[in-house]
Amino acid sequence: MTAPVLETPLRPAELLDRCAAACARLKAQVAEVVIGQDEVVDAMLVTLLARGHALLVGVPGLAKTLIVGSVADSLGLTFGRVQFTPDLLPADITGTDVLNEVEVGAGIRRELRFLPGPIFHNLILADEINRTPPKTQAAMLQAMQERCVTVGGNTHPLPDPFQVFATQNPIEQEGTYPLPEAQLDRFLLDIHVDYPSEDEEREIARRTTSGRLKKLEPVLVAAELRSFTELVPRIPVTEEAIELSVRLSRLSRPSTPEAPDEVRRYVRFGAGPRGSQALVLSAKARAAARGEAAADVEDIAAMALPALRHRLVLGYRAEADGVKDRDVVNAIRRKAGA
Repeated sequence: MTAPVLETPLRPAELLDRCAAACARLKAQVAEVVIGQDEVVDAMLVTLLARGHALLVGVPGLAKTLIVGSVADSLGLTFGRVQFTPDLLPADITGTDVLNEVEVGAGIRRELRFLPGPIFHNLILADEINRTPPKTQAAMLQAMQERCVTVGGNTHPLPDPFQVFATQNPIEQEGTYPLPEAQLDRFLLDIHVDYPSEDEEREIARRTTSGRLKKLEPVLVAAELRSFTELVPRIPVTEEAIELSVRLSRLSRPSTPEAPDEVRRYVRFGAGPRGSQALVLSAKARAAARGEAAADVEDIAAMALPALRHRLVLGYRAEADGVKDRDVVNAIRRKAGA
């Protein structure tokens, strides 16, 4: 399948229709190699359109790597994979300055040349991101926030678009380093990847053991994706949706007088203003993916769980009582009427 060529300029309504059609094509393309996980792909599309980063949480073997790679192939973007380990250094990700010998006349001159690391791609799969120490996490934090890296005093811009999809194993904690709250807050969404249904697992066993997987072709070009991401912030959002996003974030804070009992009992720190921003931006992206001209309270409510769950810092009592972040966010949604 040949990627469509972007025609410019397009009116916002035409661009919105084109965005919805492109999302439908991409989902159909990914579904040819990834069985099930429709909600995960939808959340990834929201992340892409909002120019955000996402954390994919799930046990091994649920096709997290395959999903990210398939989306990259379908978008025609460059794809880089970094396997995080305890001995990984910042230079292993960002790149480093190397001494290079250059012939000058009859002599040789030595000069430093920057050798880019694997982070210099459009889509990055940061596999098991919580297995690397804080020093390396700091390098990732700069890349995610500023979309550039600093090596040897020189700042190097990253490709556009640049987005990180990081995976994390929720059950194995030996040899891991908890992600700093500052870095968690930079992830637009926390996407949980669950087990497939029985029918889906049966199809996985049948299809993936009968030969090579189909090679995916790009369904849109990078320039077209950039035009969609530029459209998303311009999508209007209702005042009721803004009010709901702020209410959801504020209800997640134990200091808020009307916070639900679950927040007061189990949450140490709630979502900051980035929580409200993430709700509104992801709601706009969700509307764009469906071809809707405005985001409303339904979009905010749909994005509440992935946009807020990783911004909650739960206390020891939550672990003792078996309370999860999902339970707290659901309590916040009920209190807010979402």
